Amino acid sequence: MSHIKNAIIASINREIGTLNIRALRLFVYVMEEGTLARAAERMNLSQSAASRQLSLLEEQFDVALFGRDQKRLIATQQAEAFYPEALSLLAQIDDLPAVFEQMKQKVRSPLRIVSQTRIANGLVLPAIAEFANQYPDQPVKLEIMLRRDLGRRIMHQRFDVCVSALPFPVEKLTPHPLGATTLRIALAHDHPLASRASLGPKDLCDVPYVALDDSTVLRRLIDQQVTGLPIPTYEVSVCNAAYRLVRQGLGFTFADTVSMDPELANGIVLIPWEQQLTIEFGYVVAQQTATDRYAHAFGEILKQQFMEKL
Repeated sequence: MSHIKNAIIASINREIGTLNIRALRLFVYVMEEGTLARAAERMNLSQSAASRQLSLLEEQFDVALFGRDQKRLIATQQAEAFYPEALSLLAQIDDLPAVFEQMKQKVRSPLRIVSQTRIANGLVLPAIAEFANQYPDQPVKLEIMLRRDLGRRIMHQRFDVCVSALPFPVEKLTPHPLGATTLRIALAHDHPLASRASLGPKDLCDVPYVALDDSTVLRRLIDQQVTGLPIPTYEVSVCNAAYRLVRQGLGFTFADTVSMDPELANGIVLIPWEQQLTIEFGYVVAQQTATDRYAHAFGEILKQQFMEKL
């Protein structure tokens, strides 16, 4: 696969001066939408015009990007390898107006931080506060999203620092590890079990379970390694919602000291779980951005904040 990718990139470098940006964008839309019809609709093109654009792109670089199966387009190995590079090229092109506007206004580029929802309140926001103390003149832009949505943002290269549970959803990245946290049981501070030294499935069989939905990494980890838990009474998509329900006395959930929102911590106790369950976190810094220095500085602050949370 790597030799295919390298050949395509070399071809692009030779032809970049005559690259048809419209066709490149159409290719990306076809990969994202799955059909030529929906991709053509996004670009306000007829299907016949869109088909010609794709054919021109294939002819220009002498590659077969799609196989034709009746009315369906099937992405080839070349298309799969080309897709991340096409996203990268379009991201750089789309950023040009903002870059020139910032140059004209002499405005600093913001440090673009992307955080997984789970650790935004407990780790990333306190790190931003400390970063602001150390670098008060550097603007910051924070986006918070579910881990399953991070992959596309990373592939579009619209970030400077990305913080998430490991492994990252994009394989080619080498993250900076922050460390691992041990999962505990979160209960309201006045719950009858709140004074226990540890808890297991038998202790919680009659306590409502506030669970993350089964699309999350944490839920899959728990389902794979823990038996005997009650069927979830409540299911939510983000951990902060689970913590708020727990603080209201509606049951228990799994939590850790790093992801716990400081504003909720006073009403919740974290009790050791009888089985050792850990989740690892890390961050990745985008390469060669205008805010390289600040991205690495923010990474160091993240490490300090993480250790303090532990």
